[in-house]
Amino acid sequence: MKIQPLNRNRIIRRHNCGFTLVEMLLVLVILATLAAIVYPKVMGRSEQARVTAAQTQIANFKTALDSFEVDNGYYPKGKSGLNDLVVQPRDAVSWHGPYMESIPLDPWGSEYIYDCPGKHNPSFYDISSQGTPGANTPIGNWQAQRR
Repeated sequence: MKIQPLNRNRIIRRHNCGFTLVEMLLVLVILATLAAIVYPKVMGRSEQARVTAAQTQIANFKTALDSFEVDNGYYPKGKSGLNDLVVQPRDAVSWHGPYMESIPLDPWGSEYIYDCPGKHNPSFYDISSQGTPGANTPIGNWQAQRR
């Protein structure tokens, strides 16, 4: 049986298809270079987004706490102060809540810190997030008032 010239060309072309090792390595180097450029910029944005999310959540707490104060004549006190926005406290006669569906964690997975009266706002309350773990830069409602 003799192979026709047309079939022989098809067989030769099949062996020449594909990428060489050098071409594959070149593509990997290009992708690694792009990743090295883009990764730091993307990571900085995600941290900025967490800070913005914490500031927004603190503003939501302010709205709920102000509604609680209008109804009851005082801001919630003590360590369970934020829980008073969800569950009616015993001493709240005019409670019209729940003022929030639940008390969320901050974007880093920690609980928000609530103090009433506050250290930064002695006539009101302080609410804050510790922010990035290890950074020692809290994000609080007193920062928004200074702007």
